[in-house]
Amino acid sequence: MGKVIRFVKQETVLSVAAVLAAASAFAVPPDAGYAGYIDWRTMAILFSLMTVMAGLRRQGVFDRMGRALLALTGGTLQLVGVLVGLCFFGSMVITNDVALLTFVPFTFVVLDSLGPEMRQKLALPVVCMQTVAANLGSMLTPIGNPQNLYLYGKSGMGMGQFIALMLPYTLAALVLLAAWAAVLCRGGSPVRKGAGGPFLAPRQDAAADKRIVWMYAGLFLLCLLAVVRVLPYGAAFAAVLAAALLADRPTLGRVDYSLLLTFAAFFVFIGNLGRVPAFSAWLARIIAGQEVPVAVLASQVTSNVPAALLLSGFTADTRALIIGTNIGGLGTLIASMASLISYRQIAREEPAAKGRYFRLFTVSNLAFLAALMALWAILG
Repeated sequence: MGKVIRFVKQETVLSVAAVLAAASAFAVPPDAGYAGYIDWRTMAILFSLMTVMAGLRRQGVFDRMGRALLALTGGTLQLVGVLVGLCFFGSMVITNDVALLTFVPFTFVVLDSLGPEMRQKLALPVVCMQTVAANLGSMLTPIGNPQNLYLYGKSGMGMGQFIALMLPYTLAALVLLAAWAAVLCRGGSPVRKGAGGPFLAPRQDAAADKRIVWMYAGLFLLCLLAVVRVLPYGAAFAAVLAAALLADRPTLGRVDYSLLLTFAAFFVFIGNLGRVPAFSAWLARIIAGQEVPVAVLASQVTSNVPAALLLSGFTADTRALIIGTNIGGLGTLIASMASLISYRQIAREEPAAKGRYFRLFTVSNLAFLAALMALWAILG
């Protein structure tokens, strides 16, 4: 029993997802339809990216990137701005999941270099800001997140029309993030330019195998091509798995398999919800003319990607679903599954602070959600 309790405490999100999936199976007994629940593209790309990032981190690449970044920053505000900006603008091209998988671990490398005092002050708010930034920056482009790819293709909109639709919300989010960063860094200590900051402790650079680093750099490019659907995701997955098995097998032991299991469990839960007749009939009645608020509410309990897939079958107003599912990525921890990536990183790096992070995440997400919903009401 003690081992079970420790597992639940350590893997809270996975435990909840597993319970929800199991409970939903009583309403929809397992059958052949379960195989269609899993978004294998997301799972394959997620595994591939986690493997690549684990390999690069094992080679000390992020430590070197952190030192180079610190040498270019002139103050705490600049540092926070760069870390958050990487997620905000990067997510527009490489998706919110990829941005968080890439830059949240990088952030901890940077904060470790600054010392325990600055890490304690900045770790939780910066990672929270990065999560909000990735979820909101990604809404500007069709390739920013999975539901945008799906709804963009369904809507028949042009690229310019899509960007124009989401631009007001993206700009508002950027202003709010900049204000949050300014408040957080008010009165912060300056960072000596060119010295890597006053808290940077001397550290012996770990030897890196350049061939392995270049291998993962090439694999990362393959992953990005799969994200934008230039390359089949199966080809990227096979290449990453084969390369890691042949050249860097220990890295496979550092992949966060519990996160993959968490995604799979949520997919089962969401798939079963869509097959409950009473739920489907209820949704058809309430969605007409209320696509944005319904999409926001549905995202809170199913996440915005499944909400987009589910609701698109009940309305022709795809533009409203684009707005609703993007804004709906704010709110609860599962409103956007990308948020689980940051939570898992916090649970690993700051296990004693999981509760404080969850409270900060919830309050900040609700504040951003309220602000963007108010903007939607104004824009009509």
